Amino acid sequence: MSGCVDLYGWRKPYKEHKDAFTERSLSVKEPIRLFEQWFNVASETPGISEANAMTLATSDKHGKPSARIVLLKSFGVNGFTFFTNYNSRKGHELAENPYASLLFYWEPLKWQVRVEGIVEKVSPEESDEYFQIRPRNSQLAAIASEQSSVIRDREGLINKISELEEQYKDPKALVPRPYNWGGFKLIPQVVEFWQGNTHRVHDRILFRRQLPGENIDEILTHQGEDGWLYERLAP
Repeated sequence: MSGCVDLYGWRKPYKEHKDAFTERSLSVKEPIRLFEQWFNVASETPGISEANAMTLATSDKHGKPSARIVLLKSFGVNGFTFFTNYNSRKGHELAENPYASLLFYWEPLKWQVRVEGIVEKVSPEESDEYFQIRPRNSQLAAIASEQSSVIRDREGLINKISELEEQYKDPKALVPRPYNWGGFKLIPQVVEFWQGNTHRVHDRILFRRQLPGENIDEILTHQGEDGWLYERLAP
């Protein structure tokens, strides 16, 4: 293939069949507590420095997608929370189209978790609370940076931050959260747990909510906990 970098031969061993992720191995049958279990393992696994790093995929009103890595800052039954500049590309896209997807990939474990749902802003109070526990340099950078806008050079941004450092040089001075910076929460509708297995017989167990008027095939679809259904998907 002239002009292409050939990666056809790249292969990595995954988990063996004896380590399969099966329905019988589910200690809980709802996705939030299962995610917590996996997240805790990932957090303690050598080679995973930021278990809370996730790909956030969004799209605009025309369906044009974009993706980037962001950091998960909290999760629970109410959703998965991250913080950003509301005027960034992702902020504008979420304002136009509030549906998004998260993806966690913990390579040493050969685990992947995909979360789909609708996104909404967290309360100003929650954004204020989180902003005030951020490192001061991160607070100032959030004020100085008009995220996703075109800038002349790095030096100009550094100069802005230096001016803010002078303005807030009193360590007791409160740095106010900028109006265009805050949190989003993705409320999950679908959560898929994936485990890579050798010979491509990967395990995929998907949790979802029942659709309005849907008749459940009890052979393929199982009742979970807290109103969730779960199914096995072909790899």
